[in-house]
Amino acid sequence: MANENDGVRAVSWRTDVLELLDQRLLPGKVRYRRLTAAAEVAQAIRSMVVRGAPAIGIAAAYGVVLAARVRHAEAPDRWRDLIAEDLALLAAARPTAVNLFWALRRMGQLVERVETNPVASLLAEARAIHQEDIAANRRMGELGAALLGERSAVLTHCNAGALATGGYGTALGVIRRGYAAGLIERVYADETRPWLQGARLTAWELMRDGIPVTLLADAAAGALLRQGKVKWVIVGADRIAASGDVANKIGTYHLAIAARYHGVRFMVVAPTSTVDMSLNDGTAIPIEQRAAEELTTLGGQTVAAAGAEVWNPSFDVTPAALIDALVTERGVVLRPDPEKMAGMMAGETNH
Repeated sequence: MANENDGVRAVSWRTDVLELLDQRLLPGKVRYRRLTAAAEVAQAIRSMVVRGAPAIGIAAAYGVVLAARVRHAEAPDRWRDLIAEDLALLAAARPTAVNLFWALRRMGQLVERVETNPVASLLAEARAIHQEDIAANRRMGELGAALLGERSAVLTHCNAGALATGGYGTALGVIRRGYAAGLIERVYADETRPWLQGARLTAWELMRDGIPVTLLADAAAGALLRQGKVKWVIVGADRIAASGDVANKIGTYHLAIAARYHGVRFMVVAPTSTVDMSLNDGTAIPIEQRAAEELTTLGGQTVAAAGAEVWNPSFDVTPAALIDALVTERGVVLRPDPEKMAGMMAGETNH
């Protein structure tokens, strides 16, 4: 059986400092940023040093630890009031990734309860969030791989691997487990414009693990699916509504449409911390708009006609009707709908 372990960690806590692998520099350079303040963490999230909904949530949790250390040292009697500013700063860093708010809410509840110096308690909670995510990814890897069936190729979009999580990955967790079980012969990875997470990150991760990967332009996906080599499209998610609608990296929606047309099954893999049951459907998911320069320039060089207007949403929403399987650590939801989603979140499994 092939090795299914990943050696990549995007987020690490080392000797009272948060270390983030700077994903903007991959695959050319492997460089870790050492952060000591909540404002630095918020900026790292905003500027894509760290990305991927679960990893963003974990980084934010450690950001609260850094904030508590500073605020308690500044004003032991007023640290709770002061840390509220840091929580708000972290929350504003990326609007679509609901794991960010989930992690901050969990850390904020502990802030309200702790009686003494909060740093040790908050660090233990952040570490628990981190370890729970890795365990959830392992579980999702098993559940998703069990759906694959016959040995075939799969297609993925963006990066939903160890780099986007606490470790192992969501979509790539399923792929790692499926490859180790002999169910996946090759992974096709969309380049994922405009940040090229598929080209820079997913291909890098898979090559490190010795998993065969073929890179393709986003616009080539439909032609690939038409050939019949790919049996599953496997992606992650940044927010999932109560209906089962999924927000993921821009380009996911048209990939789901192409998969349905060509009879290719579509799997979304994400922890329950990504599910936002307060939103009835995908139309209510806030979609982050990013800078025009991400499209008009490449590597610092202008590539677009001067003066052209730009529409640059970071995410799109795939309707539940186009999703064959939603995999979380609590189980598998086949053809998700509001009733099945509610059951899954209530602890029922395998719908």
